[in-house]
Amino acid sequence: MEYMILIHQDESEARPGYGEPGFDEMMAGWMAYNQILIDGGHWVSGASLASTTTATTLVKTANGSSIVDGPYAETKEALAGYYLISAADLDEALALAGQLPIASGSLEVRPVSFRPDAA
Repeated sequence: MEYMILIHQDESEARPGYGEPGFDEMMAGWMAYNQILIDGGHWVSGASLASTTTATTLVKTANGSSIVDGPYAETKEALAGYYLISAADLDEALALAGQLPIASGSLEVRPVSFRPDAA
């Protein structure tokens, strides 16, 4: 079964960007986690997302649609990235999510109900 791990983190917490001092050290934990997923046969895909300051939201209603700069919801934690993994069950998916190298934030783990390219 496949599970999506949605990573929510506070964007105000300082993290080094690509090429900045400390970036390689920060990424070492993530690359080690990726390797755990790959070695265990759990890897399907994953990615980090750009800051919500780069977001554009399309809001659709019965009366039409509108475009809004930035995220739709004003929240402290924002969707920072995701993993799509393969796991035997929810317990295994939660155990794998628990190994993510984040110091703070929340991880939402949800089963994938349908993925057309996997059917």
